[in-house]
Amino acid sequence: MTAVQGANVGASPASRNPLAARTVRIVVGLSVVAVALALVSIAVGAYTLTLPDLLVTLFGGGTSSDQFIVFKLRLPRVLLAILVAVGFGLAGALFQTLLRNPLASPDIIGISGGASVAAVLSLLVFGATGIVVSLSALGGALLVAFTIYLLSWRSGMNGMRFVLIGVGIAFMAQSVIGYLITRGDVRDAQQALVWMVGGLGGASWDDILIMVVSLAILLPAVFLLASKLRMLQLGDDLAAGLGVSVQRSRLALIVVAVALVAIATALVGPLAFVAFVSAPIARRLVRGGGLALVPSALVAIVLVLGADFVAQHLLSTGTQVPTGIVTGIVGAPYLLWLISTTNREGRAS
Repeated sequence: MTAVQGANVGASPASRNPLAARTVRIVVGLSVVAVALALVSIAVGAYTLTLPDLLVTLFGGGTSSDQFIVFKLRLPRVLLAILVAVGFGLAGALFQTLLRNPLASPDIIGISGGASVAAVLSLLVFGATGIVVSLSALGGALLVAFTIYLLSWRSGMNGMRFVLIGVGIAFMAQSVIGYLITRGDVRDAQQALVWMVGGLGGASWDDILIMVVSLAILLPAVFLLASKLRMLQLGDDLAAGLGVSVQRSRLALIVVAVALVAIATALVGPLAFVAFVSAPIARRLVRGGGLALVPSALVAIVLVLGADFVAQHLLSTGTQVPTGIVTGIVGAPYLLWLISTTNREGRAS
């Protein structure tokens, strides 16, 4: 007995908690993959830089042409991809955990659809461009989220009701978008369709600044609310018994999650399925049933960077393919797999 106690005392924290050790390994592994993808995305293009040239340029050296290619053309796109991926990944993880439903992603429950309706409306009806379209998308997402919350309220918010109302609103949004596009000018409709697919081709340093400021405000809120979210995972009654104000905490988490996805969508459009698949993949990697917020954000970064590289260099036929098409190709099979496995589990139970 004494020997066993001595062995436990001498064991490292990682060996005493295998799940924490696994999470650390997954986070490190995903970070390495994300950095590698970012470097490859900056280096590869019509003019490819070697790794030494790229590193020299990133640290302030290099030729003027290398600096132009890196800092004007490619680095903004990569940085914006990373930042919006953090927003999408965290928003999906928050919604799915809070509503205890793997389908509770902003893509599925109409929040991205609300952003798209507002953006298409501003493009086709009011002839807006640039920042006005982004602000319209932000307002649309917030309005839809507020509407879903109000409609799902019956002496408290029910997660399943929230999801079902959100799915209904998503279908309504698709109908409105279809109507606006069929009634609009062909050239404006094409511009609206490109925005709706979602892409990083218009990345700028101004977009990066907006996303950095937004994350600087929202990320601390996410991690402050994470402890309450862990308690809400245990059920409303138990969380209330532990001193958590259930409805107030839930509303705060929804506001933060909506803000994350709304700002990201406003800048790059609704990148399909990034919010939907990131958290489930991260949780399968780390196991243990925790929140997995950081792994979810890292999975989203890897997914968006990988999809953007494929869209730029492997699917391009003279014209760049929007990144959202590639993320949709990845996410749609996952949705079908999720539905099929849910049906099997339902029949087995």
